[in-house]
Amino acid sequence: QVQLAESGGGLVQAGGSLRLSCAASGIIFSNNGMAWHRQAPGKPREWVATVTRGAIIAYADSVKGRFTISRDNAKSAVYLQMNSLKPEDTAVYYCHALGFSHWGQGTQVTVSS
Repeated sequence: QVQLAESGGGLVQAGGSLRLSCAASGIIFSNNGMAWHRQAPGKPREWVATVTRGAIIAYADSVKGRFTISRDNAKSAVYLQMNSLKPEDTAVYYCHALGFSHWGQGTQVTVSS
């Protein structure tokens, strides 16, 4: 069974940084693309970034230049380094294994102005 466990969220002032982590199990991690999504209150879930199994990376325009996605296949983990945070980045952040329907519980990121 696929399990995804996000961590690293918190409260930070605008301009600050956070690093999110996601531990994956139940999949052959090195064979899987991984993504981060987020959902702000009252809004639909939106895609943030993807890293493929071949380490090809893509970002949503709203986070490009500020966020960095990375993966560690030895640890079955994917990370999201978030810099220059803005209040509009406030959301619950979820990681996702491409091709699977499972989601973790998410981690809350709150950016104060």
